Amino acid sequence: MAPMPRRRQRARTIGRQLPLLAAVLFAGCSTSARQSDLPIAPQAQGTSTAAKQDGAGGSTSVIRFVRDPDPAPPFTLKDLDGKPLSLEGTRGKVTLLNFWATWCPPCRAEIPDLIALQKKYADKLQIIALSLDEGSPESVKKFARASGMNYPVAIAPAELSAQYGGIPALPTSFVLDTEGRVVQKHVGLRDPALYEAEIRALLGLPVPARVETFEDTGEVFLRHADRATELPGVDMSSLSGEQKKVALHRFNSENCTCPCALTLAQCRMNDTSCAVSKAITDKLIDEIKDSSAKDGKPSAAPAKPDSPGAP
Repeated sequence: MAPMPRRRQRARTIGRQLPLLAAVLFAGCSTSARQSDLPIAPQAQGTSTAAKQDGAGGSTSVIRFVRDPDPAPPFTLKDLDGKPLSLEGTRGKVTLLNFWATWCPPCRAEIPDLIALQKKYADKLQIIALSLDEGSPESVKKFARASGMNYPVAIAPAELSAQYGGIPALPTSFVLDTEGRVVQKHVGLRDPALYEAEIRALLGLPVPARVETFEDTGEVFLRHADRATELPGVDMSSLSGEQKKVALHRFNSENCTCPCALTLAQCRMNDTSCAVSKAITDKLIDEIKDSSAKDGKPSAAPAKPDSPGAP
């Protein structure tokens, strides 16, 4: 089991915590693992809050939300007490969907922070814990009670995980705005200051950070991987513009042969360490270049001149 990094000591205010978010922790559990084998989850691409240099040479924290976010896939479940649980009752509140499991150390580590957030923003925030435990619901219920979880907990069926794009590691949390749209996704253990800053921004409350938006190209929902012009670990710099279009089309139309059952583009977004999709995409790039060479077409875009007056 990989060693868990120590959590940063919490500052007294969000304003003092936010500059630390550029170095926030990303530890997590593989969803295929159990307590005997819990690797560190990789950082999610393009979704984290970062600290950027401002014009005066200082740092400014930036919160990033999806531009034109998708509605959260609806669900109707029963919580561990048998009460109906759905997203319908969360409208008007910020919602945090937290996929977790009792056997996951980072999941257990963040529970006290989630409890504190739910208590602090009780009327404006709804945390929902969706357990991926495969054991008895009673054991999950016992754990939730012993942990003092003050938000609803339900067992998440496999089809629900699939609707949210598949859960590559735990914990994975989806942040929903007050209209029920998914504006962020976080994989791994995160500093609670990040969640609180996002919650406050979505509620229109003061927060010492700038809000930026980004297009979801698969970082949040894998189905949007076909929007991406670059993929993690895939070097297309040797391709011409036309060749790159061909490559991206193939990456989005051909499936990876690893057990993920995703397209090559989706697999690269979902698991940057997958050697199978890496090998296949590299091979396809070589095939496209070889095919262009046989057809007498240039294998790469012509180099740009060094200066406006250069030939």
